[in-house]
Amino acid sequence: MSGWKRLRAVLLGFAVLSTVVTAPSASAHDAPAVRRTDLGLVKGVDEGGTSSWRGIPYAEPPVGELRWRAPVTHRPWHGVRDTSEFGNGCVQEGRFFSPAPSGPHYGLDIRDGLKKPVGAEDCLTLNVFRPSDARRNLPVIVFVHGGSNVVGYSADPMYDGRALARKADAVVVTVNYRVGVFGWLDLPGLKTGDPYGDSGNFGSLDQIEALRFVNRNATAFGGDPDNVTVMGESAGAVNVWALMVSPLSEGLMDKAIPLSGGWSFETPASARAYAGKFVTEAAGEGGDAVGRLRSMPADDLIRAQVRVGDPPRVLNDGVVLPADHHAAVAAGKYRDIPVLAGNTAEEGKLFGAVIGAYRPSDYDRFTLQHFFDPDRPSAVTVRDLIADNYLPVDGPGGWNEAADQVGDAIFMGIVEDSMNTLREAGNDRLFYYQFGWNQQPAPFDTVYGAAHAMDLPFLFRSFDEGVFAFSFSHRNEPGRLALSDLMIDSVRAFVRTGSPQHPGLGARWSQWPRSMVLDAGDTKATARPGSFGG
Repeated sequence: MSGWKRLRAVLLGFAVLSTVVTAPSASAHDAPAVRRTDLGLVKGVDEGGTSSWRGIPYAEPPVGELRWRAPVTHRPWHGVRDTSEFGNGCVQEGRFFSPAPSGPHYGLDIRDGLKKPVGAEDCLTLNVFRPSDARRNLPVIVFVHGGSNVVGYSADPMYDGRALARKADAVVVTVNYRVGVFGWLDLPGLKTGDPYGDSGNFGSLDQIEALRFVNRNATAFGGDPDNVTVMGESAGAVNVWALMVSPLSEGLMDKAIPLSGGWSFETPASARAYAGKFVTEAAGEGGDAVGRLRSMPADDLIRAQVRVGDPPRVLNDGVVLPADHHAAVAAGKYRDIPVLAGNTAEEGKLFGAVIGAYRPSDYDRFTLQHFFDPDRPSAVTVRDLIADNYLPVDGPGGWNEAADQVGDAIFMGIVEDSMNTLREAGNDRLFYYQFGWNQQPAPFDTVYGAAHAMDLPFLFRSFDEGVFAFSFSHRNEPGRLALSDLMIDSVRAFVRTGSPQHPGLGARWSQWPRSMVLDAGDTKATARPGSFGG
């Protein structure tokens, strides 16, 4: 057994021993927000009909010798751990969906962290939300955030799990995991002989470790460990699809809700080519460059990543993830579970920066959106936000057409391939939705509309704060709340039955490649049958 494996075994053994022997007792009657996990007692908060536990560590901090290693189950703690505050977001390059430089929260100061290191290496925590009552065996929803697997954090107010937990009658878990070069780096000099750590899929392994924590501790929070739905959006959806073919996820997931993503893997060869460039950029050539890389401050490594570009991530290494996922599915080596997938109707409109379509810089665009009042008329126009060569927006080569092309290229192909692959393998529990809401105040109804990730505030009912808060006015409130109800009720049905069908839809939700088109005007929501791409 390698030294690394011995360390892991000792920690795991200590976790079991300490939990059995030293954990003090506490009852729900004495302290309703105190729960016993297998790592120790945690004390959360009861608030507005929801009990919440934030910042629970599920793995040892991946720092020092644990940087670029498979996660190690967190050691047990003595006494009662306060879990009223979110843990750090994982260290990353600051972007629109990153934490603020001052901590894991949303605020104007996010713009001051753009393109700079934010977050921390000590970040492997999760958050638990559930209705404030004594019910047991509730379905569990584990949410994996998006952000291209290079940014994102579970404390983003868009992922606030309280309303979803109440309205879906579920235990909702949101997870931090390593991103960027800390989450995926296949560098030969880092290998130790541990096949999991040597995979380079550290972010994927973090998610698996979080699911193991959920499996061991769901009952502590009133959840059913045999009914766990893994939900993710964008890169989070890519991760959900990856988990479905990982041999390490067996017994850890019972349903899947991957939104705006599909199977999308990078090869170890491309990852190793990137790693060679990265180590040279970050640590220079000659001598023990890998050793220098290991000891460098995390912020310096992020600065090097910014200079080199984003790394390949989610690697088909053949151990954590199959070398050929199509072959794995055809051979039955995957989680044959119900799937509820979805896309927004205008995915590409969030990615204008990729094609030079946004006129302002990210800094100025963030500022404008942050201060925009959706309930007051504004002098802001489409021309203030979209570059001249994409105007008029509805003309040939205009913003609408260009954004459709971006959305098709990035999202639609992988979703279609993923769903068809499952159908060909015999899965007959495949459902799909298209989200069409575009009722923002002008000019954002044209600039963004039903853009990528715009469905998330509806699924989490998190309209009050976050990147998209400029979209939500008093005028569009009745329709969007009704649409949120439809969508959450569909999730509520799906996590219980494996089907999103419920009476409120007023229509039959047929199997893939049929879909349900979910939309709303200012006053009411609609659900109508449709088909993929139609």
